[in-house]
Amino acid sequence: MPFVNYSQNYMLTQLTTNHGQYLSLHYAYSPTGANELSGGTYARVVPTWGTAAGGAISTTSIASAFNVPVNSTVAWVGIWDALTGGNFVGMGPNGGAAQYGFTAAVTGNLFTAPGSSYSNGTTVVLFDTVDIAQFPSGFLVGGSSGVPFYYVVSASGATFSLSLTLGGSAITVSAASAGIVQAITAEAYVAAGNFTVSSDVLTLV
Repeated sequence: MPFVNYSQNYMLTQLTTNHGQYLSLHYAYSPTGANELSGGTYARVVPTWGTAAGGAISTTSIASAFNVPVNSTVAWVGIWDALTGGNFVGMGPNGGAAQYGFTAAVTGNLFTAPGSSYSNGTTVVLFDTVDIAQFPSGFLVGGSSGVPFYYVVSASGATFSLSLTLGGSAITVSAASAGIVQAITAEAYVAAGNFTVSSDVLTLV
């Protein structure tokens, strides 16, 4: 059954109070919290969460900036309940972009995400919904170390296709499908540096 706002807000409050005390950085998606940065003086940092409302909760401040090791890429921000090890809560793409529900059609290999307006070359990742069977075959949830994200091609309003390369050919959509799409920003560090999470938002989908 769908949860009402009261239930969503309660769950988010409990989650961030008891299991969301630390943020981490990752170079690729993982459902288990793998692909976390390491080396140098990198360590997880402590966020302060605001008040849950409307089925979402945001950080109000971050204790300190991340120390990013040399030759690292920051693409995902994870959540844990411990400074090292611990239980992994989940991760979201760097950039804090809005999520949009999409449908994908075989004709034209077109994705339609009402409310979105992507440009060609935008990098995005896909997520499934509660109905995993609807996720498009041949695409990866959240990407992987081999396919960290997809490139938008043939963008027009709220419709677009996806490619494995910048300006490349559209990936075939083999059957009508659906899911969630979100833009992602991958930041490469040739030298060691600092990375600050200005805001992080959790929503229940």
